[in-house]
Amino acid sequence: MKRGRRLLPRYDAAQRINHWTVVITFVLVAASGLALFHPSMYWLTQFFGSGTWARILHPFIGVVMFISFIALAVRLGRHNRMTPSDRQWLAKAADVVSGRHERLPPAGRYNGGQKLVFWIMVAAMSVLLFTGLAFWQPYFAPLVPVELARVAVVLHALAAVVLLLSIIVHIYAALWVRGTMRAMVRGDVTEVWARKHHALWYRQQLEGSKE
Repeated sequence: MKRGRRLLPRYDAAQRINHWTVVITFVLVAASGLALFHPSMYWLTQFFGSGTWARILHPFIGVVMFISFIALAVRLGRHNRMTPSDRQWLAKAADVVSGRHERLPPAGRYNGGQKLVFWIMVAAMSVLLFTGLAFWQPYFAPLVPVELARVAVVLHALAAVVLLLSIIVHIYAALWVRGTMRAMVRGDVTEVWARKHHALWYRQQLEGSKE
């Protein structure tokens, strides 16, 4: 294989399965949640059989999504620690949008934007879990004061909006940066992609290949 077209491993099979489990459960949770959130989206309940089933399944699927995401976060968390270089990367957001990659500081396995989205998702999913438990009928809601449950409902909705927006950004970035989707579909990326978008990680891969 010609230099530059060599493939570098990025995600193993377990990580990819974990990721797509989160994706599938998120779609189901988002659909059922939106259906229960506003009457104009109630038609989404037909994918669950009925409104009753959408309400019943929503929290259970949400728990599966949270556990799956945390399992992935534990695997990749150490790669998402913010560094001064990441903050410099975030400060150059205009260059990111304009595609002026040459002006960006070299990124490790993940760049500053990816790390920011990662931690927003960790926070949003944690809020969704604990607020959801507060009004989950008939299991936990009876143990929570009504006033607290009402606050939990509002926080749950706000966290859901934040998570939805962060997922949209995540998907857009994956589609916008050509070659990124390959990592989560096939598990590898081209040498050109790695060198251009994650120079520090690329160097680490080269050093590792020499050991």
